[in-house]
Amino acid sequence: MRTRFQQGLDELKQKLLAMSGMAEQAVDRATQAYQERELKLCQLVLEGEQAINMMEREIDELALDLLAMQQPMAVDLRFVTAAMKINADLERVGDQAVNIAERVINTVSLPEAELPIDLPRMAGAVSGMVRRSLQSLIAADAEMAQAVLQMDDVVDRMNREMFHTLVKAMHDRPEVVQQALDALLIARNLERVADHATNIAEDVIFWVRGADVRHHAAT
Repeated sequence: MRTRFQQGLDELKQKLLAMSGMAEQAVDRATQAYQERELKLCQLVLEGEQAINMMEREIDELALDLLAMQQPMAVDLRFVTAAMKINADLERVGDQAVNIAERVINTVSLPEAELPIDLPRMAGAVSGMVRRSLQSLIAADAEMAQAVLQMDDVVDRMNREMFHTLVKAMHDRPEVVQQALDALLIARNLERVADHATNIAEDVIFWVRGADVRHHAAT
């Protein structure tokens, strides 16, 4: 029974890793679509949402099966419960990618406008957070997870700077108001992805250390 349980834990990790790759790819495709004004990439993101949702259900079912199989010891119980929360955050990352793709579809229908922002840079930082948060899970590395929390502050600062820049652009150039609004919403979606990556990192720290660091209350 214990061997089957360990195999189930390994399978759970692998499914989470696969889902994280799908979610990260969705964000990358959506932001690339914005950069290149490419509707085909948007369509790939929209089509991929169903696969992410299906994987979410599979992970939840596996986690519940593991909890029902036997009464896990403390560290294993923390892992399974953390995995269920991480699963939900990854699904929401996929939702944010869909939101970005839908906003890009709207943007492409408008005249192209040069805006003084660097959304790809922000997207790269956010994707890095998602990747490192899951790497910390696979490696059971609380220090790596802690670094993700610090990266969130950087992304928040990028989002604030982008907000002020775009508001000024809308004031100075009324003809780009809609394009700037779309960019604002995309930046907001990216900031939400960073929040989900932060949640994942916090769950990893809870699993490894048994410490609750939500709201950065502890290290």
